[in-house]
Amino acid sequence: MKALIPFCIASLCSVVSAQTNVPSGRIVPTPIYGVTVDDVSRLSDITRSLSSLAYRPTTRIVFDEFVNPDYYRKPAVEISKVSYVMGEILDSYYVKQYSVDGYIQRTNQYLSALSDVVDIWEVANEVNGEWLGANVDVVAKMTSAYNIVKAQNKTAALTLYYNQGCWSQPSNEMFKWAEANVPAYMKQGLDYVWISYYEDDCNGLKPNWQQVFDKLHVMFPNSKIGFGEVGTSRKTKKAEYLTRYYTMKITTANYVGGHFWWYFRQDMVPVTKELWATLNAAIKAEPTSPRFQ
Repeated sequence: MKALIPFCIASLCSVVSAQTNVPSGRIVPTPIYGVTVDDVSRLSDITRSLSSLAYRPTTRIVFDEFVNPDYYRKPAVEISKVSYVMGEILDSYYVKQYSVDGYIQRTNQYLSALSDVVDIWEVANEVNGEWLGANVDVVAKMTSAYNIVKAQNKTAALTLYYNQGCWSQPSNEMFKWAEANVPAYMKQGLDYVWISYYEDDCNGLKPNWQQVFDKLHVMFPNSKIGFGEVGTSRKTKKAEYLTRYYTMKITTANYVGGHFWWYFRQDMVPVTKELWATLNAAIKAEPTSPRFQ
């Protein structure tokens, strides 16, 4: 199919752009309260933790490298019953291990197997990270996956990596990279643009997020924006970090929250864990949250 090409020719760009207006599938209500599940074992405990939250979450399932998508069929179906689902085609750490053709093949395989239960497709994760490999290949993988997702009229998300003062190469700074490498048709057509940020990776920096998202909205004027990945491995900081991010007040147009705490399975499964209550309290603190149904 035409979407297999790594870059978008003019005729396909117009088709892809037109399809972004009315993606098929469930509409995820806003604000979004996301969590990340990076291991789908103990599925019943995961779904109980999700279903017990005060409001319906959106669960980002990390599809592991070199794993057949059939492995995720039952978990995705069960999770979709109690949560919206965002499917991460591949974690940034493993992008370098796939050729462009391999990434294209993986994207097609996962959409074929799971498109009926995944509500949002994360076409590339932490795409400006300095560990993903040759930039030309990264861009080809990102654009190819986006083209495939939109050619099937599905919802597409892109996750950038916030790295103010934490990059080795200036060209990988988040805004500079996105301006130079995300094509104009994606800047106009992406359904979601997320920011991944770990304070532990950036010397404890607490950016002015209002300014950051205001700037992001200018670059991606039609996209819903928010956090696509947050977390900390420091046990003494988890509760404070959780509460601060999930209750953050951002007034930027199209800001929808997100957050997608990376350590949900580790920190909040089973439901009896203390940090599950911390997350639930943070969600309940927001009166505009969509009620769990």
